[in-house]
Formats: sequence, C-alpha cells, structure tokens
Amino acid sequence: MSANKSFSTETSERYSRALFEISKETAELEKVENDIKNFQLLIDSSIELKNFLKDPTQAISQQNKAINLLANHLSFSKNLKNFFLLLIEKRRIFFIKKIFESFLKLCSKKRGEIKASLISSKDLSQLELDNISKDLSDSTGSIIKFDYKFDKKLIGGLKLQLGSIMIDTSIKSKLKKYEQAMIEN
Repeated sequence: MSANKSFSTETSERYSRALFEISKETAELEKVENDIKNFQLLIDSSIELKNFLKDPTQAISQQNKAINLLANHLSFSKNLKNFFLLLIEKRRIFFIKKIFESFLKLCSKKRGEIKASLISSKDLSQLELDNISKDLSDSTGSIIKFDYKFDKKLIGGLKLQLGSIMIDTSIKSKLKKYEQAMIEN
C-alpha cells in the first residue's frame, strides 16, 4: 500500500478494478455502469438503505436478502449482484460508495473522458455548457465532462478546474486578491 493512500482508498480501488475487469471480460461494462448509477440514485435517496448496508451489526444473511431483492427489482447484471454479495461476505460493503466512484472513474477514463469542475456566476443553459465542453474538448483532444454548479456569490465570471489546472475569472476572487494586497500594504 502506498504511503499517501488510506486503507479504504486502496481497498476500494482494488475492488473497483476487479469489478471493472470482470465486467469488461464479460462485455457487461456498460450495463454494470448503468446499474451502478441507478443504485447510487437509490442509495442517495434512501437513508434507511444506506444505513442498513453500512451497519456492521447487520447479519450477512439480512444484507444478502436485501441485495437479492434489489438486484432482482433493478435487474442488476449477474456480475454486479455477485459483486455485492462478495462485498457483504467479506464485510467490505461499507466501502461501496468509494468503490463505485472509483469504478465510474475507470469507465470514464476508458472512454477518454476528463472530469472538470465548472462553477459560474450565471446559470448556464445546457447548450452553453455543451459549447464550453466542445471547445475545451477540441483544445485538449479529450472528452470533457463537467460537474457544473451555479454560484451567484461569484458576482461575475467563472471557475474551471481541469485536472491540476485552475482557471478563476470570478470577480469575487479578484476582490479577495485586492483585499489581501491592501492588508499586506
């Protein structure tokens, strides 16, 4: 384990890579990715389910029963269902969020996508976001996918985080720089 990664991160990455490789080998990568996204929506909307799965005092049989019901109801792929059951058996189900985040990053990377964070002072339309994404994709040679947020506290401009590159044209940031410069003088 590397010195700068926690046990949970290292473990989550290993499990996600295993699921990714098995899904790829069985040509179910897209199905598993969609199943995971649907499951994430469900778990984000249900605190009871989240607590049930993460509760270490729950019996393995009860967690297996719940996953089997969910897998049948949501039509999970066989690989994903078995993966859940393995996590429950190994008592690693509480890593599920990190595992799935890591898995989705692997899928995105395979498609050549780069995640970017965009925060703007103006509520941008989907067309505007698509145009920005297209322009950046053309510039970088990779597909850019945004995590977009609207923040009227920026006053004007935007913030863009693309990997290690940060572009901040917001008026709020400029005002902070002026304020800091005045304090230092």
